[in-house]
Amino acid sequence: MQSIRLLSGIGDKGPACIQLTLGDRIWLLDCGFGPEANAHFNPLWLEGVEAVFITHDHIDHIGGASYAVEAGLPIYATAQTAKALPPAAKVHLLPEQGQSVIDGVTLTTGRNGHAMGGVWFHFDLGEGFYYSGDWSEESDWFSFDAPPPAATAILDCSYHLDDVPQSQRLKAMHSLLDWVPGQVLLPVPPSGRAGEMALHLIRRYGHESVMLDPECQDTLRAALSSGNVSTNAQEIAPLLDRGPMEQARFLICDTPNADGGAAWGYVRAWHESGRLGRDAHVVFTGHMTAHARGIYSVPGGYFQRWNVHPPLRDQVKMLKRLGAKRFAPAFCTHPEDYLVEGLDAEVFFHDRVRL
Repeated sequence: MQSIRLLSGIGDKGPACIQLTLGDRIWLLDCGFGPEANAHFNPLWLEGVEAVFITHDHIDHIGGASYAVEAGLPIYATAQTAKALPPAAKVHLLPEQGQSVIDGVTLTTGRNGHAMGGVWFHFDLGEGFYYSGDWSEESDWFSFDAPPPAATAILDCSYHLDDVPQSQRLKAMHSLLDWVPGQVLLPVPPSGRAGEMALHLIRRYGHESVMLDPECQDTLRAALSSGNVSTNAQEIAPLLDRGPMEQARFLICDTPNADGGAAWGYVRAWHESGRLGRDAHVVFTGHMTAHARGIYSVPGGYFQRWNVHPPLRDQVKMLKRLGAKRFAPAFCTHPEDYLVEGLDAEVFFHDRVRL
């Protein structure tokens, strides 16, 4: 029997982990940790598993990979994603665009528009099985490849029923950035929204107004050399060889929740100096953990979403594009809200579903 089951990532913004059963074989799709500190990867999810497939290098999709490495399991990932794995990992490289035949199963991968080296999976099983991982079709930085048809799908629904497009998000962001005085810290995942935010800000405010921390510089330099980002990406090149610019207006820094890296260093320094909330501000743009929510709750902390997941209109469009008969709305807290008329696809949750 060929079947799938969501072990984690359904009913919350929690670790991504899906079990794919192929007769007497078990494969694991993603092995995340977090994003909340108490959202752990369960090592028991590896019981009986013969291989692990990882869509991209964000912690809620790759954070539990050390357990798979310790178990000696083969890990299938793109070259970029593999860079985030422990050195002892038994990596089998997947193309960012193309097909791979693994133990007789055809796996098609395509760029997910969300992260460097990030891909979606399409398995030629049953009438087709599609797992989006995280995905976005609104990026000016990352490319997105349309998948082939699939009757069964697990979709990134991180934004739940929110249907605000990126164009409106950007207008709201402009209003905020034009209003706050002084410097603005934008905590980001370097392999995620860092590049597209830098691209947008330099177009609106000029190169001299934007600084990238060394972690973001290194990651984006690799992105430009890979050739797997949009042709517009070269516009950020002047930012990559520039030393620290303490007086730049916009500081794009690792980590996304300002709980480490340069972002936490700036927050701590601004708080201790009394600048936070006066002439120094922090704008979070993605999912906020408890640490980020603590910063957001004090003067100088703000939230303004920058779309890196699909709004509802793109979720619906994907279901129609796939011709999906059934789907699981993953990574949102109330998946039962998708039990509505008009989606033309049956909704499933934790239950094991045959392909």
